[in-house]
Amino acid sequence: MNTSAELEANIEALLALPPYQAEPKQHASAMMAVLRQELAYACEQNPRYRNYVEQWPVDYRTAQRVADLPFLPVGVFKADPPLALISPSEVKRTLTSSATTGQVPSRVVLDAGTARRMTKGVTAIIRDFIGPTRRPYLVIDVPETLAGVGPLGARGAAIQGLRSFATEIVCCLRNDSSGNPELDMDNLMKCAAKWRDTEVLVYGFTYVIWNSLVKALESKGVTLDLPKVRVLHSGGWKRLERQAVNREVFAQGVASAFGCSPDRVIDFYGMVENVGVVYPDCDHGNKHVPAFGDVVVRNPLTLDPVAPGQQGLIQVCSALPTSFPGFLLLSEDLAQVVGHDGCPCGRRGIYFRFIGRAPKAEVRGCGNLETSRERGETTHG
Repeated sequence: MNTSAELEANIEALLALPPYQAEPKQHASAMMAVLRQELAYACEQNPRYRNYVEQWPVDYRTAQRVADLPFLPVGVFKADPPLALISPSEVKRTLTSSATTGQVPSRVVLDAGTARRMTKGVTAIIRDFIGPTRRPYLVIDVPETLAGVGPLGARGAAIQGLRSFATEIVCCLRNDSSGNPELDMDNLMKCAAKWRDTEVLVYGFTYVIWNSLVKALESKGVTLDLPKVRVLHSGGWKRLERQAVNREVFAQGVASAFGCSPDRVIDFYGMVENVGVVYPDCDHGNKHVPAFGDVVVRNPLTLDPVAPGQQGLIQVCSALPTSFPGFLLLSEDLAQVVGHDGCPCGRRGIYFRFIGRAPKAEVRGCGNLETSRERGETTHG
């Protein structure tokens, strides 16, 4: 059964809005309307999910706020076959989070509509932070990753998500004789000379940027003269914590490597189960909720919503998926709500800060994604 034309239209209407300018009450009302429709649709499509929703203490049809709607823990997506709202013939791609040995990865299925909305959502968010202009795109990875082959395919998927902002794409790492990534210094310096006075987009996974670029340039005493870069990065904080590299140290190190100011280094939070919604840091270090998403921070013991200033488990909400019930998901990550509709950057709505993994939460991989074009599957963490 296809999603209704009304539901599709309502989701598209949220996607068409400026992502961070909605008046809070209007945003809450619009999200509630779409989430109720999506819950009703999901209950029609999946009896197991309907049974779960029917046991929820608050009826979603009469609930007054997003925090009262039935959410799922992200762990339910470790099921095989994946929890889905579509038939196997409609699956265009399967996203699977990486997992360490002995752990079961999460799996979410995408149909054509969900995949398309995912791309539009990420593009709208990133455009708000870096502008719509196309520019040279420097990828801190090897060309094989960009091609989507090999065990680093996850990074390839993330890299591909920014292609719409690129005039040209250059990878500045290469595999050595042992298959390990190393800095292609000649290629990098040619690009730095060519793009010195140009706006440049840079993307890489956090630990890859630090270990393969920043440390390599530092060891050679080289600083790139690229003051107009915008460096986007995500994932890999767990590895850097072991090296005593926090966010401030990372931003300063990257800024020194490129010869730019630290505020041009942008971290963003995202998870495979929350397709199409990412949370970049604004200039004041806060993460913001887009028009087609929402966030609730919950007390880890009671699961009640917490007040601004308190930490808790972050529940991410998205209006974009209709191929799996990923609209209301309780993560294993900690965050802190900073405030509502008052960030100095001018973006409206809830703004928060990511804290890290919850104690004793299963450690998930965040970047190993394998792609099989023949099977139409993508695995992402």
